[in-house]
Amino acid sequence: MGHEKTLYARLGGYDAIAAVADNLLPRLMSDKRLGRFWTNRAEDSIRREKQLLINFLCYSSGGPMLYTGRDMKTSHKGMGVNEDDWTVFLGHVNATLDEFKVPAPEKAAVIGFVQSLKADVVERAEGATA
Repeated sequence: MGHEKTLYARLGGYDAIAAVADNLLPRLMSDKRLGRFWTNRAEDSIRREKQLLINFLCYSSGGPMLYTGRDMKTSHKGMGVNEDDWTVFLGHVNATLDEFKVPAPEKAAVIGFVQSLKADVVERAEGATA
């Protein structure tokens, strides 16, 4: 039984993850449903956000990367991300992974990880029970 490679290594390391972020963010920003989250954002702010996304994904998948951004709950608080937004977002994540022909086991691992963040990103409607 050899040393289990990190998801980071299996995805192809930094450059591959950066390419995924480069592909995913414009998809999200140009989506008619999700675009509202990026209106009135400066280019520099969007660039910084993309770098944080890359660092977060590298760090979370076991890469040699320090993530110093805010946690998911803090960084999405008050944005009003709802279930429908989440579903549309997941569709884009899937499309991006497919475009890069990410193999099924890695794709499943990424989607599983993304799903684990849902509770911190999606804001439950007032009075809703989870």
